Amino acid sequence: MKKTKVGIIICHRYHRCAGGKCFRALREREGAFKRYSKDEELEVVGFTSCAGCPGGNIEYSPEEMIKNGAEVIHLATGLIVGYPPCPRIEQFKKFIEVRYKIPVVLGTHPIPEKYHLVHKELATWKSAWWKKLLVDLNDPLEIRKSYD
Repeated sequence: MKKTKVGIIICHRYHRCAGGKCFRALREREGAFKRYSKDEELEVVGFTSCAGCPGGNIEYSPEEMIKNGAEVIHLATGLIVGYPPCPRIEQFKKFIEVRYKIPVVLGTHPIPEKYHLVHKELATWKSAWWKKLLVDLNDPLEIRKSYD
């Protein structure tokens, strides 16, 4: 069985988060974890925050995750659904991929429906970049509601 080791970086606004939604999505293969087969074993080898704006931990934490075997890093859904969404998420992705030569996935768990509704009303995610990104996190309504 294939095994993939994953690192997760969350927004510091949620630094007290226990990771329940991210770990549930990983287990259920929902949200951005849909990309992995249910037959594939996933192991979280690192879970930390960005350390707050402007994201100082982005520069160093991937190195430790990679030392622990990380093959991919997910930037958590909280960076996308928090208000305002992280203005540096695209920079974080590019930096980690260039500096550490490891793929970065934007998102973890599906967008909770309550956030989906607010951001839709605010037109937060109107650009083509956001629309492309949100495809992986825009699970069916029933699943989004279960993450509220």
